[in-house]
Amino acid sequence: MSVLPEAALKYVGVESEIEIAVDPVERGQVRRHAQAIGDEDPIYWEACDANKRYGGPVAQPFFPIHMFRRAYGTEDPVEANAADPDYDGALKVRGGLPEIEPLTHMPVMNGGSEIEFFRLAKHGETVKLKARYASITEKETSKGPIILVVSETDYLTGDGELLARQRHTRIRRPVKK
Repeated sequence: MSVLPEAALKYVGVESEIEIAVDPVERGQVRRHAQAIGDEDPIYWEACDANKRYGGPVAQPFFPIHMFRRAYGTEDPVEANAADPDYDGALKVRGGLPEIEPLTHMPVMNGGSEIEFFRLAKHGETVKLKARYASITEKETSKGPIILVVSETDYLTGDGELLARQRHTRIRRPVKK
């Protein structure tokens, strides 16, 4: 017997609106990111042969993925849920995708991500993202059935050039009664 509701399959192909990062790629943030990951390669902070093809300093490959933060003056989700004893700190679906209503009663686990890089973001560039549900499938495991929800998020320059594509898998498991 399948645990995947037919209504959930209608979400495959649903796309988000484009979301623009609050700040452009900024030299100070790139520096802090480089220091945090222990990679202070000159490609990130000065013009050199390694970044000549980009026209100057660039951000680390993962940097665009971490650019999407809440803007000043917007609600802090942790503070907003402080009185909810069931709040686990997890944020809603990222990238503006709608919740898959037929699956909301099932717990969510992180099934991992894979990221494909196309080019590095330049200092001063705007970064935007667009997400979509790529697939929703059921799989039988030794512990019972699970539902795999795969979303894809494209990270683009302000001009629409593809920087990176992230495929994220979320695992939904029916609650045993």
